[in-house]
Amino acid sequence: MNSEDLLYTLALQNIPNLGDTTAKKLIRKFGNARNIFAEKSSNLVKIDGVGQGRIQELKDAKYLRAAENELKFIQDNAIEVYYFQEEQYPEKLKHCLDGPILLFSRGKIDLRRKRMLSIVGTRQVTSHGISFCEDLIEKLAILDPVIVSGFAYGVDITAQKAAVKNGLQTIGCLAHGLNQVYPKSHKKYIREIEENGGFFTDFWSTDNFDRNNFLKRNRIIAGLSEATVVIESAEKGGALVTADIANSYDREVFAVPGRPGDRFSIGCNNLIKTQQAHVLTSVADLAYILNWEIEEKEKVVQKQLFIELEEDEQKLYNLLKERGKTELDLLALNSNFPTFKTASLLLNMELKGAVRPLPGKLFEVI
Repeated sequence: MNSEDLLYTLALQNIPNLGDTTAKKLIRKFGNARNIFAEKSSNLVKIDGVGQGRIQELKDAKYLRAAENELKFIQDNAIEVYYFQEEQYPEKLKHCLDGPILLFSRGKIDLRRKRMLSIVGTRQVTSHGISFCEDLIEKLAILDPVIVSGFAYGVDITAQKAAVKNGLQTIGCLAHGLNQVYPKSHKKYIREIEENGGFFTDFWSTDNFDRNNFLKRNRIIAGLSEATVVIESAEKGGALVTADIANSYDREVFAVPGRPGDRFSIGCNNLIKTQQAHVLTSVADLAYILNWEIEEKEKVVQKQLFIELEEDEQKLYNLLKERGKTELDLLALNSNFPTFKTASLLLNMELKGAVRPLPGKLFEVI
């Protein structure tokens, strides 16, 4: 996108109460943002969502003047801009009706052929929640997903720090412009996150921090990924809003179950109880539902001298050792395990370096 097109698109984005859904309608109808500002009012008013109030604002030069200032900020600070009609715009977000027409980023984000997973939860995460989150991401590392979160206290920063520690890309979605840091105490994490991913926002440098911005930010967290994981949540909270948005986008949602009565298990348990989320107890649950198969180059696991297998895993291992290469369905039949459980057990065994998958849903011992 050249500077002139970006200028007019910024101005369009800045029109109060226009919204991304209506802005996209206008762009698709008239070709680009510049044409919209030049269009006759009689044609604009025919577009659903554009009333006389919006038309008057489209004719007000102050929005172009504001866009000029924001364009200068973008250029002076080497901000990367993603436009919803361009190829580099995040693929999953393209399918969200209310996805931003412009997305601003900083860092070294690379989304090509990447699995994307959003991890959210309470700001008051418990020690159990921290431990589960860190363990989950450590075991996810072999699948090389991009970990998306909100750079907030609690589960968010735990997930992003764990991603960096395990060599994974991580993206922090911000509820303010790229000239600010919230919370301020997280300023110390900026550099390492930008070196291992970066930040996304659709807010301008002139947008003051406001807690109401979190709702708008959450749609980007949910929209970027094919699945959202809720680690811990009280009965109400931003993580549940993100899960609801993810469900509205027809994305998978996972929740970590907790003990009944625990304050920060209530939200997750309710998601599971009302069938708004899958139960998540291990990486295997997630990989099975999302059909995340480990590619050949990722399957190189150093064979351990002593591999500790659970009782059910040992049963499958013995069957494979006795029969040799065996299909998943046949393993399920001979072990008397449901197919989904067999697949989950096999993935755990694969991560332990005990078995490997082969084409045609075959498995064999290593």
